Amino acid sequence: MATYKKRGYKPKKEKIVKEVEETFDETQSTTAEVFNNLDEAANKSEQWIENNSKPLFYGLVAVAALILIYLGYNKFIAEPTEKEASNELAYPRTFFDKAATSSGKVADSLYNLALTGGDGKYGFPDIAETFSGTKAGNVANYYAGISYLKMKKYEEAIEYLSNFSSDDELLGPTALGAIGDAFADINQAEDALEYYEKAAAKKDNEFTAPLFLFKAGQTAMSLKKFSVAEKHFSLIKEKYSNTDQGRDIEKYINSAKYAQ
Repeated sequence: MATYKKRGYKPKKEKIVKEVEETFDETQSTTAEVFNNLDEAANKSEQWIENNSKPLFYGLVAVAALILIYLGYNKFIAEPTEKEASNELAYPRTFFDKAATSSGKVADSLYNLALTGGDGKYGFPDIAETFSGTKAGNVANYYAGISYLKMKKYEEAIEYLSNFSSDDELLGPTALGAIGDAFADINQAEDALEYYEKAAAKKDNEFTAPLFLFKAGQTAMSLKKFSVAEKHFSLIKEKYSNTDQGRDIEKYINSAKYAQ
């Protein structure tokens, strides 16, 4: 027979009190267990630290020593070396800058002075070697490479430009593009194309990117890679139409299309 609770039915007071007490006891038991576990973990940590105090101490001393060595190296070795390298770079730079505004044998003579140095001063290759690892030494590779390229010494140009690395907006792509120029001048068009593409992709700007995309397109045309050429010319139209390379780019795109 079904049973039901009458309206207003309430459980007995004793039953409620008992349930509350049981819940409280259970909560107390759980809380005590948690604190016991925490105490146990803390004791184990303290014991581990006590057992390993000497290795920890020596480890901290070693870390502190490394930090001091690093700071001392920067202060007393790296910074003075960087400054010395920068000062040395100024001498051949004067000849390089003069050569850039000269031509013919005069320019070659000035580039040669920039490379060989004189009056007890280093040229670019010596700075690159003596101060390798410094910013100035890295930049010396770039100037040496460009100097050799201007003097039509292409293998040396490729060597030094390949040793140069930079994320500079202009210098980075220009160095890669100059390697492409060197390969192009010794009729290694495949290598030239590779470096023109690298130079174009290095930085997305309106100075170097369209210039080297255009050179890549022209080189691809010479290799009869017409679809590759079309891709490079079309990218100039899409992204750099207002640049010098972009103004007449439509005719180059059409030439690449019709040649396929």
